[in-house]
Amino acid sequence: MLGGSAARLGCAVAVCGALLAGCTSGGDGPRGPAAGTTAQSAVSPSPSPTGVADIDPAKLPTTAAQAAALVRDVLAQPSAFGPDAVRSSPYESDPRRWAVLGDDCVWEQRALPKDVLASLTRHYEIPASGGRGPLALSAVVTVHRTAEQADQENAEVLEEMLRCPSQLLRSAEVLTDLTDVPNTLGDFGNGYADDTLTETGAYTSDRLGGPHPYVWEQTRIGPFTVAVSAKGAKGWSKTDLFDRLRDPHTRMRTGLRRAIERDAPAGTGAPSGSESPVTKGSRR
Repeated sequence: MLGGSAARLGCAVAVCGALLAGCTSGGDGPRGPAAGTTAQSAVSPSPSPTGVADIDPAKLPTTAAQAAALVRDVLAQPSAFGPDAVRSSPYESDPRRWAVLGDDCVWEQRALPKDVLASLTRHYEIPASGGRGPLALSAVVTVHRTAEQADQENAEVLEEMLRCPSQLLRSAEVLTDLTDVPNTLGDFGNGYADDTLTETGAYTSDRLGGPHPYVWEQTRIGPFTVAVSAKGAKGWSKTDLFDRLRDPHTRMRTGLRRAIERDAPAGTGAPSGSESPVTKGSRR
């Protein structure tokens, strides 16, 4: 996020350090508007919509059906997380709903807001083996009507940090000690998305005990957000989780860019959807 977005995220980092020494958001679904608040009440206006992708407006979905079809094409298959990954049950979320962090700091499913054309979450698992517990994984793709609205989805991290230092995913599953690190295009190696948000913390459940490592990674490309997450178990380190999420996240971003970017002129040799490096500060 640059321009207004950079200001918002800089504010988020400053408030995190001053108040909680860490930001919180999370859940295993996309971020929705906080109950009883609006994004404008928590963050500054005037986001910078896009810069990483040469988006062809004619390729952007304009209906819920078109957006849903694109989401299903982009979402990772289990094999993207490794040969031992399988579908969880249920495998897919209800495409008419998404996760929202309520006033009580509990994640819940609510109807999609008007600014979201489509959102879908898939759930995967690495079964327990070799002394390791089962690793729960997810992937989410959300299609907003505008880049500014997708930008606000990432920016709501500040509001969530102020409200909820710990969060209940569902009955008997809790996230604690959450810390968020946002990066704009061109900063700290981010040459592949307009904005990135990496969240780490601790995951505890009645079934698996804990605390175990937890990782959520989300990127924004124009009006789209793409996210992956991992909830740890016995024998899994934070590094292990990042390793499992790297390939599926990259594949989804590449697939999305290939679907929405302008076709390269004949003879240029520039592949659509490539993730080329960006020099720090190139959008300033």
